[in-house]
Amino acid sequence: MILEKESAPNFTLLNDDEKNISLSDYTGKWVLLYFYPKDDTPGCTAEACTLRDNFPFYEDTGISIIGISKDTPISHKRFKEKYDLPFTLLSDTEGSTAKTYGADGLLGTKRISYLISPEGLISKAYPKVNPATHAQEVLEDLKQLKT
Repeated sequence: MILEKESAPNFTLLNDDEKNISLSDYTGKWVLLYFYPKDDTPGCTAEACTLRDNFPFYEDTGISIIGISKDTPISHKRFKEKYDLPFTLLSDTEGSTAKTYGADGLLGTKRISYLISPEGLISKAYPKVNPATHAQEVLEDLKQLKT
């Protein structure tokens, strides 16, 4: 896992439209980078839908959301359409980005998130995410970080 105050390693992965997206594309913005095990499973759906439901608050505070799993761009596209997810999902089919961020596990991708500052530093690491409360937790942490 990457520690707070460290630089967030850059990566380039395919999104649900099969376009390359890099973390460096978000330089100058707050980013919630969240890793999750699998599209359309109960915990992952709960987390994604809670983020979706709080998305207006994320927009208002200037946070971009990026979800990463080992699923394919086609799987991400179906997942986004099924649940009307308004944020970016990226495919890490080889698991290299998950490994870099300490989100790879014996049973698949771990549910880990990072709040990344506009300067590209890890402002907050979330090693154990509760899918039902994580979206609100990040918003509260950002309020404290901005003061």
